[in-house]
Amino acid sequence: MPRTSLLGDLLTTLIERRARARAAPGESDIISMCHALMSEQGEMRGMQLAADILSAYGDLDREDKNAFFWFLNDELDLDPADVTALSSRFMSNPSPANYQRLVAAAEPPRQELLRRLNQAPGATARLVAMRTDLRRAQKSYPDLARTDHDFVHLLKSWFNRGFLVLKRIDWNTSANILEKIIAYEAVHAIDDWDDLRRRLHPPDRRCFAFFHPAMPDEPLVFVEVALTAAIPGSIQALLAEDRADLPADQMTTAVFYSISNCQRGLSGISFGHSLIKQVVAELSAEMEQLRQFVTLSPVPGFNRWLAGRDDVELTTGNLRQVVAKYLTGAKTKSGDPYDPVARFHLGNGATLFDIHADADLSENGFKQSNGAMVNYLYDPTTTEDNHEAFVTAKTIVTSKAVRDLAAGKAT
Repeated sequence: MPRTSLLGDLLTTLIERRARARAAPGESDIISMCHALMSEQGEMRGMQLAADILSAYGDLDREDKNAFFWFLNDELDLDPADVTALSSRFMSNPSPANYQRLVAAAEPPRQELLRRLNQAPGATARLVAMRTDLRRAQKSYPDLARTDHDFVHLLKSWFNRGFLVLKRIDWNTSANILEKIIAYEAVHAIDDWDDLRRRLHPPDRRCFAFFHPAMPDEPLVFVEVALTAAIPGSIQALLAEDRADLPADQMTTAVFYSISNCQRGLSGISFGHSLIKQVVAELSAEMEQLRQFVTLSPVPGFNRWLAGRDDVELTTGNLRQVVAKYLTGAKTKSGDPYDPVARFHLGNGATLFDIHADADLSENGFKQSNGAMVNYLYDPTTTEDNHEAFVTAKTIVTSKAVRDLAAGKAT
C-alpha cells in the first residue's frame, strides 16, 4: 500500500474516533465499553470504564436503553449447554474444582458486569435508576424478566439490612430530604410545608427512614408515626389541622399511619418489616409508657375486588362486615390475602385487629375502600409466632372483634 494512502487512512481513523468521542454515545458504543469492562483487570481503569458506561447509558433514549437491556438479556446470558455439562460432571465427581466451574457457569455474565459497574462513584444510585427503566421495559418485553431477576439478586445483597441506617426525620432535617419526603409520600399526600410540619414537629409525632451509605441523601422507605392515647379509627382525626398536641404522659399508643417506599428501582426488595421492627425498638427505648403498636392502614384492593362480585351488596351499615370478609377470605391463586397491605402486615406477624368505616373521607379513600381503614396490631410477644403461622399455613391471625364481624355478628 502506498505510504500516502496509509497515512490518509490513519488520519481518517483518528478523525472518525474524535468525532465519535464528541458525539452522544449510542447503543453500540456502550456495548463495546461493556465488553471492554468485562475483560479489564486493572481497578482504576475499570472504575473509569464503569463511570463512562453509566454516563453513556444516561444519554440513551428509550429505544437504545431497551436495546441495551436486550444485550444484557441475550448476549450476557448463561449457556444452558455448558451448565448441563458441568452439572453432569459435578454429579459424577463433586470435587471443589468441578463445583467452582459449575457455579461460575450458572451465573450469567451480566451479574459480573453489574458488579463491575458498581465500582464507579455514585454507581449504586444509577443502577437503581437503571432498574426503574428495566421494569418499565418489561411491560412491553416480558422476557427481560431474566435480567430483572439478576438485578434483584444483586440489589438484595447490596441493600442487605446490615447496610441500612435508621434515621429520624424531623423539622431540622435538611430541606433536600424533607422535599423528598413530600414527594415520596404514597399513602396520605402531604399538601404543603405546613402539612409536613404538622407531621414532623409536634412532640407526639415521629418519622423514621432507612438510608444506605451509597445513597445518603435518598430515603429508601419511611414511616410516619402518631403517638396517641388510644387506637384511632380515623385518619381525619389523626391529621386534623386544629388538633391539640398530646401530653407525654398520655402517649400510650404508637400508630404507624403511613409507610412509603421511595425507590421504584428497589421494588420487590422489602424494607418495611425491618423498619417497623426497629422503630418499635427505638420508641420502646425512648418512651416506657408506650403499651400498644398499631397501624391505621388503607384497604387498597377492596373496591377492585368488590367490583367483580355482583352477589355482594354493600350498604352503609354493612361496610365493616364486608371488609372483614374480604380481608379474611379473599385470596390470590397462591393462597395469600388478596389485599397487598394485608399481605404486608400479616406477613410481618401483625394481628388483624379492627376495621373502621368513614375512616378516610378523602377522594382516594373512597376510591380504594369506600372510606374504610384497618388497624393491624404489632404485639412483640406474638409477632414471630404469627409470622410463622402465616408463612407455613397461610393463617390470618385476627382479633375476636374481626372474627365476629366476618361471621355477621354485631360489634
